[in-house]
Amino acid sequence: MLKQVDHCIWVAEQPLKFLGLEVGTRMTVILQLDSSLLLISPIEINSDLKQTLDNLGTVKYIIAPNLFHHLYLEHSQQLYPQAKIIAPPGIETKQPNLEIALTFDQDLINFNGELEYTPFQGFQGFIPPKIVKVNEIVFFHPNSKTLIITDSAFNFDCNFPFTTQLASRIIGSYQSLKPSWLEKIAIRDKETTRKAINKILAWDFQRVIMAHGNIVEENAKEKLTVGYQWLVS
Repeated sequence: MLKQVDHCIWVAEQPLKFLGLEVGTRMTVILQLDSSLLLISPIEINSDLKQTLDNLGTVKYIIAPNLFHHLYLEHSQQLYPQAKIIAPPGIETKQPNLEIALTFDQDLINFNGELEYTPFQGFQGFIPPKIVKVNEIVFFHPNSKTLIITDSAFNFDCNFPFTTQLASRIIGSYQSLKPSWLEKIAIRDKETTRKAINKILAWDFQRVIMAHGNIVEENAKEKLTVGYQWLVS
């Protein structure tokens, strides 16, 4: 089911388990002025969702926002063979058989000036026992003043199963827009990451859409600033 967030931005959600916990996942859909659609972090698209998307516009880009959110790229490409896949560097090790049209490290993509983006340099993830590259790309949609992130912050609350609530309390991502202590452990080059988050926080956003957790509709910039205060201060 597609849910409208603003006049030209929608989200669709589906269940997803990570390390045995239900964390859910979310795709963001952006309609551009030329009636083209951008799918950020695609989920499994069933026939009803496809029909809704087709009624909105023509899918032009399918975007993997980091090296973890690539599971449905092939599925989406089969549904929309005319669309181009855009992904971060390193995606070829995850999806070697896919046709990747553009990568965020090599190509300047202007999205008709309707979507801005920046690599979250220095940001890494910790999946015990290893620190892993994330290569996350963060997006800003000026028209709706929306920041679109993936795994660089979470916002779990009472709408999630008890086990997820308990785990998010333990790792420090319950009812707060911030990364968990797992990400804090993984970030080694703090100066590079500090510069990246400061660049992100310079955008004039009021809402944050993340892949896991509830969307923050109000005072999102202030909440994300607090969430990264340990790094930016």
